[in-house]
Amino acid sequence: MSASVADYEPGLRQRISMAPDTVERDLARLVLTVVELLRQLMERQALRRLDEGGLTEAEEERVGMTLLLLDNRMSRLREHFGLAAEDLNIDLGPLGPLLPR
Repeated sequence: MSASVADYEPGLRQRISMAPDTVERDLARLVLTVVELLRQLMERQALRRLDEGGLTEAEEERVGMTLLLLDNRMSRLREHFGLAAEDLNIDLGPLGPLLPR
């Protein structure tokens, strides 16, 4: 008789959902979470460079427009997959949430 992972970790079965009807949404959630994390990092980097005076006016305009377009596209993708912004903030257990609140 072979034992499954769930036999050793009873809570694991509740955390991992392999339902065919939710796999697309779950994958989209994971991908959008990574994109949101990168978007926030890019935004912080741009703000730091702006504060340091490291951008020309044209670069400031381009970066601002790019971040705005990315934010709008993320909103549309979240809406398409029925996700709220809070859904992208994965709980890392003892480390806390992935994204700042």
